[in-house]
Amino acid sequence: MAVKRSTVISRLYLLLRNSSQKEAVQEREKDQVSKGFSEFVLSSPNGPLKLNSLFAFKNPHSTSINPEKIQLLPADTTPSCCQMIMRNTGVDIEMELIGEDERTVWKSVVSKDVYSKDSHPTSLILIGIPAEEFLQNHRAILIQGVKNTMPIADVLRSKGMIGDEEYSRIKAETTEQDRMRELLNAVLPKGPEVTGACLKALIEHEHHLVKHLSESST
Repeated sequence: MAVKRSTVISRLYLLLRNSSQKEAVQEREKDQVSKGFSEFVLSSPNGPLKLNSLFAFKNPHSTSINPEKIQLLPADTTPSCCQMIMRNTGVDIEMELIGEDERTVWKSVVSKDVYSKDSHPTSLILIGIPAEEFLQNHRAILIQGVKNTMPIADVLRSKGMIGDEEYSRIKAETTEQDRMRELLNAVLPKGPEVTGACLKALIEHEHHLVKHLSESST
């Protein structure tokens, strides 16, 4: 994503789970590294996507999306990509993928407060595993590494995904590690909608940690 005055230029890659496509993206974008290229790692769709199917990429604030549709391609091919241009840097980046049956298969938001802090080019990459699996696989590291547990809990509470009693238990803990442990205990049994929202909040508040964990999983 390149943020230039009042324009945002970003690229979205759709990666196949457990494949070498992440390396293909890094190879494709390697010339940008010296220019400060970075990336936002986004949550995966809650359910599986059909291979080779076309998905329309939508953003209500975009002035251009090219191509308008992207595919989930086989593991031995370079992943599909589209470029989006927004003429307004004062709004959140709201994204969704819509399948051929017109159903929304994925939604995500990158807060303006997050991307406006990074004026370097950035690619948007979907994590290739379900949110619940990501949180389970990296539970120990998340407990040790997350430093912003309460803002994440605030997001989930505001959406009614954790209750007042659960929120109070998280807040009552005296260390970030115990707060994150309590948060995961509250979130993980609740299914894909809640774990997906938790991962999205983690991406926003702990971007570099989630990026590191995503890269270590490929």
